[in-house]
Amino acid sequence: MAQSAHAYVRGNTLHFYEWLKKHSARSIPEGPPVWICGDCHVGNIGPLADAEGHIEIQIRDLDQTVVGNPAHDLVRLALSLATAARGSDLPGVTVVKMMEQMIEGYEQALTTPKASMKANGDGLEPIQAVLRQSRRRRWHHLAEERIEDVKPVIPLGKRFWALEEKERAGIKALFEEESVVKKILEFKGRKPKTRISVVDAAYWMKGCSSLGRLRYAVLLGIGKKSERSYCLLDLKEATSAAAPQGRMRVHNNAQRVVTGACELSPNLGQRMLAVRLGGKDLVMRELMPQDLKFDLDRLTQEEAVAAARYLAGVVGKAHGRQMSVKVKTSWLSKLRKQHSKSLDAPSWLWSSVVALIADHEAAYLEHCRLYATNH
Repeated sequence: MAQSAHAYVRGNTLHFYEWLKKHSARSIPEGPPVWICGDCHVGNIGPLADAEGHIEIQIRDLDQTVVGNPAHDLVRLALSLATAARGSDLPGVTVVKMMEQMIEGYEQALTTPKASMKANGDGLEPIQAVLRQSRRRRWHHLAEERIEDVKPVIPLGKRFWALEEKERAGIKALFEEESVVKKILEFKGRKPKTRISVVDAAYWMKGCSSLGRLRYAVLLGIGKKSERSYCLLDLKEATSAAAPQGRMRVHNNAQRVVTGACELSPNLGQRMLAVRLGGKDLVMRELMPQDLKFDLDRLTQEEAVAAARYLAGVVGKAHGRQMSVKVKTSWLSKLRKQHSKSLDAPSWLWSSVVALIADHEAAYLEHCRLYATNH
């Protein structure tokens, strides 16, 4: 998180919600209760493949998803976009235009959530480039990226740690459960009753999110040895979300993540399953080579404004598919209020972003000081 202010914003969800709790009660409107991302920043949106191999840009990380206020996703995304613009040395007027285009893109997608979103236009070249890369990727790209080779083995080292026999036995038993086997075989090209087997497994040390909780990488073999294919799965312990959960009816954290994913990002949700392992609730997710994230830290003014509109549209589509026409109309009415002559976006969005940038900048510099002291 010490790499840049944007990296700090992306990696510190708790700080964001602490700020909201202290400062936003009066200014940010209460939107309709829908499933929200809960950690809606630029890095959590990207191309995702569904079980049939179709690719669509959706929200790609739902660890923090809850039934909550959709305005919180808008503020978090706006903060991320504004910080990315500052990291690209863009002038403040560009951030103003980004906020205006962001709210316009969100509102348009909210009203037509079933319409396809095309990444057309010169300003969207950074997004188009990632989409082209996503469409070209195959299993060997994922294998080389995640486990360093196409050989059916997970290499132990800094990222992957050896399992105890009890853990290995638990994982083997998990992938013999009927519901788990059924989920694995739902993918395109896999026939019912095909044999699956655990080829290798390891504890996965993947960033700060792995600290203090279970996370495993599991390599599965599908079919007979002579015609076997492979897939890589992520088993991740689900913990409580930082976002307020007052409206939640789902109290199992793994089921919360899967339910939210199905609502917000169907391409991702359909390849996830809430499972129980080692007395913990985990989310099982098959990794796909087409899954990528956007790195938008170096943008031109045109690209930044276009990206703001497009990415907000992705979020608007995710929110909108959960709302009735009546609910959408009411929410749009709230969003279109409080625009000023100098800003074609809600004043609460702009004031929140300005305050959050100042707050996060101070916290980021303090984080860097502590990091430098301890390293």
